[in-house]
Amino acid sequence: MTYEELLIESAKEGLTVKEKHLKANKGRIKDNKIAIKKDMTFIEKSCVLAEELGHYHTSAGDILSLTDLKNRKQELKARHWAYDKQVGLLGIIRAYESRCKNKTEMAEFLGVTEEFLEDALEYYGNKYGISVSLDNYIIYFEPNLYILNMI
Repeated sequence: MTYEELLIESAKEGLTVKEKHLKANKGRIKDNKIAIKKDMTFIEKSCVLAEELGHYHTSAGDILSLTDLKNRKQELKARHWAYDKQVGLLGIIRAYESRCKNKTEMAEFLGVTEEFLEDALEYYGNKYGISVSLDNYIIYFEPNLYILNMI
């Protein structure tokens, strides 16, 4: 989803999103307020906002201290939610169908940063192993990303 679409979704959830000059973080959520670092691209903002929405949907309490194992787990859960929201297995297939030739084109097609896409693909590889089947496709994560249409 684009940054604008995520802003609309946030508003529907009753969340207020403000762009601010954040020093330590790219995004923060507290109660129903989300702060997004002002000086980023729209694509970077969409990745950050997706993760903050992930916190809204999956986290509880103050998890700023990542020395606590429970907080690190909640942080990962929010990131995984964001990967599913912004990339997802269907997004990978859509990028393949749109003839994206490499990860740079795929990231651009999906509206995410290359780093976000790489992290999402690593997450899916860890979650599903070497490959996963979906509809008439097999998505291989190892040794390299490869999508096979079974039709």
